[in-house]
Amino acid sequence: MVTTTSTLRARIHATLLHSNDSQSGRRWRAFHLFALGSGLLAVAVSSVVNLPDLVDRLLVLIIALVAIIFLVEYGLRLWSAPESLRYSGLSDGRARLRWALSATGLIGLLAVVPAFAISVSAVKADSDFAAIFCILWILKLSVHAPATGTLGRVISNERAALSSVLIIFIIVLVTAATATYFFERGGQPDQFGDLPSSLWWAVVTLTTTGYGDVVPHTVGGRMVGSVVMVSGILVLALMTGILATGFAEEVRRREYLRVWDQVVKVPMFTELGTVTLSEIVGKLRVRYYPPRFVVVRRDEPGDSMFFISDGEVEVRLPREPVRLGQGGFFGEMALLDRLPRSATIVTTQPTTLLVLYASDFYEIAAHIPSLVAAVEKEARRRRQENESGQATPSASS
Repeated sequence: MVTTTSTLRARIHATLLHSNDSQSGRRWRAFHLFALGSGLLAVAVSSVVNLPDLVDRLLVLIIALVAIIFLVEYGLRLWSAPESLRYSGLSDGRARLRWALSATGLIGLLAVVPAFAISVSAVKADSDFAAIFCILWILKLSVHAPATGTLGRVISNERAALSSVLIIFIIVLVTAATATYFFERGGQPDQFGDLPSSLWWAVVTLTTTGYGDVVPHTVGGRMVGSVVMVSGILVLALMTGILATGFAEEVRRREYLRVWDQVVKVPMFTELGTVTLSEIVGKLRVRYYPPRFVVVRRDEPGDSMFFISDGEVEVRLPREPVRLGQGGFFGEMALLDRLPRSATIVTTQPTTLLVLYASDFYEIAAHIPSLVAAVEKEARRRRQENESGQATPSASS
């Protein structure tokens, strides 16, 4: 019984993971987004006055159902929290407490507030308070943003540079507000009669928003405004550059690790050694394909070759179809001979492919002749088999 319960809990935890690419995980995410969108739409429409009673009752029912779905989801996530690797070594109670206090747990808790309030009749399902509570559901969209964690790491990595820019921003802001206060307070006491009012103008101007509700009239005030506008452009451009550079570096690091995890599954690569492997990883691109997806078509230009990291493809040759599994590769004959594709290749199941483009292939040829020699050897063998009319499980295009 313990083993069965633990297995069920592990399956539920895996399904609810936002990074789970299995069929069950994708179905859950699609259902979750559908429920979230339906709930938010129902809340928005319910704010319209003079709705027909039938429509109003239907919206209340949708809001209640979505609230119950999120309540059940929160309970399942809390129950399966001990299965998370980050909580390994902790007791079930401590693991659940740690998850409940995490950002994901707190967002989930806020999302079940409507269900709790409605269930105890503290709030009626058709009241404005219920609609306000349900707006908390918008926070659940954050868990579907795959780059949220990446952005957090970028801000953490670039905190020194961002802090410096923020300090410059505050210095310019306060200085401009103070200077404009002295220049404009006599002529415009209502708009610049105190520093907080001047700060509002400085914020609007420095962020280049320019509402135009408060405008300096004196020569000194306009000179300060000119400096502030130019400074705002420079500060915001500097901050954008820091974030863009940091984000690009973080994405490259994540992509490198993701490609490495797929490359080590291909025997041809693992035989080359760690140093050589690290050079290849930077040239490969990971692509995920669903079942029955046409990867290449016959007679198309051959500008890349593919290595199968996971899954299976079917090579549709004129004689009979041939299937390639994990560790196989295809597309090298068209790439080496500079000829169109000789076959159409379709995935038979969810497949992960590593793509090597022609320009990168010829660059690798100068540094890693062993890999190119292995590819050319396989291409010669397949060419001979095609000429002799024999089909083989390693056929290519």
